[in-house]
Amino acid sequence: MMNSIFKTVFALAMLIAPAFIINVRAEVPPKNKPIRVLLVGGGSSHDFDKWYKQEDVQTLQKDGLAAVEYTSDPTTILSKLPEIDVLLLANNQPIADAATRKAIFDFVEAGKGLVLAHPALWYNWADWPEYNQKLVGGGSKGHDKYGPFDVTVTNKKHPVTKNVPAQFHLDDELYYLIADPSGSPVEVLATAKAANSDKVFPSIVIVKYPKSRIVGIALGHDAASHTIAPYQTILRNAVKWAAGK
Repeated sequence: MMNSIFKTVFALAMLIAPAFIINVRAEVPPKNKPIRVLLVGGGSSHDFDKWYKQEDVQTLQKDGLAAVEYTSDPTTILSKLPEIDVLLLANNQPIADAATRKAIFDFVEAGKGLVLAHPALWYNWADWPEYNQKLVGGGSKGHDKYGPFDVTVTNKKHPVTKNVPAQFHLDDELYYLIADPSGSPVEVLATAKAANSDKVFPSIVIVKYPKSRIVGIALGHDAASHTIAPYQTILRNAVKWAAGK
């Protein structure tokens, strides 16, 4: 009798177990999908392929944070925008096509993220003033000669500066990043100052565009920035925050 009951209970357990296992598996949350990033480089005065196409792409794709496509051809931007979460502009070559310019503004108007790296914070295009006024909130028209300076984090609580040292040192071009009083407001997260100067300029900023998350990173001339941990952390944080993650 007991043997018969045991067999019945065992048989029922075997029937229930697969369903239980299926339900448990179904409740395991899926892994976060990589952030889809289009990184646009190209232009003059920088080794775009080495530091943006190779180093920055590797930095962003580490541990599956992002899936990055790099292009040095601005004519490809238009077709790629519908497929991405964050546009990372690191170019100083012209974006001449009117439809592409409009699409970039439509992209941020739709709430998508924008990260502007080093060359893209320059006043590159006199025939496109809206870019600097609205998307950058100003820009740079000059910089110190390449050399050493300190970066100081002024807002340690923002997600973009999470795990970034309060101060770090590097060799780079210290951009004279200046806000445009008539442009989008900017929030300064970190500043840069050379040892032989009293002038302090924004180095990491948030551009207060109404419908989008925009980050400006003035650092990034060569290996002395792209290969150090503070820069890499800022870049990863910026893309993550711009994507709303």
